[in-house]
Amino acid sequence: MASSSSVLVLGGARSGKSRFALGLAAAAPGPRAYLATAEALDDEMRERIARHREERGGDWTTVEEPLDLPGRLAKLAAGHGAVIVDCLTLWVSNLLHADPAGAEARFDDLVAALPAAGGAKVVLVANEVGMGIVPENPLARRFRDLAGRLNQQVAAAAGEVHLVVAGIPLRVK
Repeated sequence: MASSSSVLVLGGARSGKSRFALGLAAAAPGPRAYLATAEALDDEMRERIARHREERGGDWTTVEEPLDLPGRLAKLAAGHGAVIVDCLTLWVSNLLHADPAGAEARFDDLVAALPAAGGAKVVLVANEVGMGIVPENPLARRFRDLAGRLNQQVAAAAGEVHLVVAGIPLRVK
């Protein structure tokens, strides 16, 4: 079932997808939330997180949730006009580390949470990882395959899908 208030924004690394997602969410009325899947496990990631927070400014409620994305999304959507989920690809990585056998089972929970978000605009950000070379090791191939499956499921459920290339958004759906 498609959720007209859900938008999937895909793109490569540093393509401008998060900036585009911020613009989409900023246009929605009411308070806005940013649901981050990243964990600050090293200095580089701490710097990235700080840079993203600075780009958003202080008008956003920021919640970090590496694993229970569906549950946290439902709670945030109830009190916000827009929620950005950034990023699904990192969420796949987190799930693979936490529960390698059960990672894919969580995808359906996320897709089911989209229409349950009520009137909140939900903008989900993900990397398009399937356009490069085939990874050389089994874990990397599994990650790429899972990320691709999740992107397909969310794209089918979303009302809009955009691909961002070199800072230029292209509407796909």
